[in-house]
Amino acid sequence: MDAEFKAQLDQERTKVEDAFDFLGCKVGRGTYGHVYKAKKKDGNDTRDYALKQIEGAGLSTSACREISLLRELKHVNVITLQRVFLSHADRRVYLLFDFAEHDLWHIIKFHRSAKQNKKTVACARGMVKSLLYQVLAGIHYLHANWILHRDLKPANILVMGEGIERGRVKIADMGFARLFNSPLKPMADLDPVVVTFWYRAPELLLGARHYTKAIDIWAIGCIFAELLTYEPIFHCKQEDIKTSTPYHHDQLDRIFSVMSFPIDKDWEDMKKMPEYARLSKEFKKSNYANCSLNKYMEKHNVRSDSRAFQLLVRLLTIDPTKRLNALEAMNDPYFKEDPRPTEDVFEGQPIPYPKREFITDDDSSDVTGAHVSKIESTIMVKTEASSVVLTQQHSSHLNHSQQSITTQQQQQQNVHIKQQPQQHNNIVQQAHPQQVS
Repeated sequence: MDAEFKAQLDQERTKVEDAFDFLGCKVGRGTYGHVYKAKKKDGNDTRDYALKQIEGAGLSTSACREISLLRELKHVNVITLQRVFLSHADRRVYLLFDFAEHDLWHIIKFHRSAKQNKKTVACARGMVKSLLYQVLAGIHYLHANWILHRDLKPANILVMGEGIERGRVKIADMGFARLFNSPLKPMADLDPVVVTFWYRAPELLLGARHYTKAIDIWAIGCIFAELLTYEPIFHCKQEDIKTSTPYHHDQLDRIFSVMSFPIDKDWEDMKKMPEYARLSKEFKKSNYANCSLNKYMEKHNVRSDSRAFQLLVRLLTIDPTKRLNALEAMNDPYFKEDPRPTEDVFEGQPIPYPKREFITDDDSSDVTGAHVSKIESTIMVKTEASSVVLTQQHSSHLNHSQQSITTQQQQQQNVHIKQQPQQHNNIVQQAHPQQVS
């Protein structure tokens, strides 16, 4: 037997418990399984890892497809799947990722709690800008490679702690990600209900059958507003109700209560939405006549003449065809005024946020649905047809697309991030947004 092949085979047969210490170090749990903070036992690698044990025995077809997708994604702002462990004894599946000490849900919660306790612990302007820019960079990469995330929310935006990637944003939880084609094909007939309600675009709520990359941009706009105010902009009590239909009256009411009811010139195609007839029966435009995003944000001390507000308006444009794409957002004047975005979102300050705490099976604190302490809930064992399908053709397209990135295209984006010290140059060079031809 070839020595190299034998060594590779032996490595693949390595038991996860022989390679890592992780017992008693659980930091997250949910319907997807359990997440542990792990360290290698050999002592040569002192880094922390996130080890996710998938719920149930064996590996479903849908999970295999999602793992295939993760292995193709290579971007500094998208979580990287390091390795998959298969336990032959109990048929458990473990996924290995780099450990992220923070996420936006916990960061926003930290500032919201400080605000409620009347403490002046504001999230720095430069940090907000850096967080948003890196999220956009990661989503631009996914969209350029024909991937919709479809479940963006603060809990799925990880931020690295101390280390070589300090302050680096990582987009996680690709469990609802889908490849899409050009021209776009109907997708809503397969899985009409995607994205947590608070971050769900209005076209989704109205049953759009040809939704596009714009649904991710809307979610990013919601996250941006939350970073500016520390409150979910479209908070709705029934956020996680599972339903077979996309229409959700209370969520639409919340959107209109902030944005106002759209008039014809705002969204000409709204009348073509499958759920428009129901919308017309249940809503009166006059009830929202005095509502506007301007008024809402000014109540939260965000001036309407600020660059931040002007970008927010473009991200939360009600008509998906008029909404910014990720690259356009990255070139917005907001990112060209000081303070400029940085690779380390914590640059110039110590990290003020608490580290993830270990939890026990009896500990129910701060472990609520999607807002569990997620390191990476990317691979969900799902049996529904909505699982992402990565065919060999798409895999080849992904690799070809990545190879077609050119320096000229990067320069055309005209966005520059402040450089980090010399030891981080490899990260800095990869951080610039990548446009795939």
